Amino acid sequence: MPSFEIRGASNPGNPPVRWDQINSGVVIKQARRVYFHYVEQCPGGAEPIGIVLESSGGLGRVVFEAPVLLPDEQFVPLELIRGRSAGRPRSIRSPQRS
Repeated sequence: MPSFEIRGASNPGNPPVRWDQINSGVVIKQARRVYFHYVEQCPGGAEPIGIVLESSGGLGRVVFEAPVLLPDEQFVPLELIRGRSAGRPRSIRSPQRS
């Protein structure tokens, strides 16, 4: 337990993504850019749990354990960065007929 609390910082055990305060498409795109850069630079590196992005500037870092977030940071879990899991089937829509 920390000896002090940073007001506005997230709980390190469950850092939420505040979808009501961000443009989710932009955030996921920025997180994917940071993640894929990491994969290119460290192909045999450890598997991260997600990406921490700064609200301004789109800078980010790969994290391997639950982060303590500053008020201007967002944690994006790896599941959101990778998209659909391979085991989950996609729904196939048939073309609409008029």
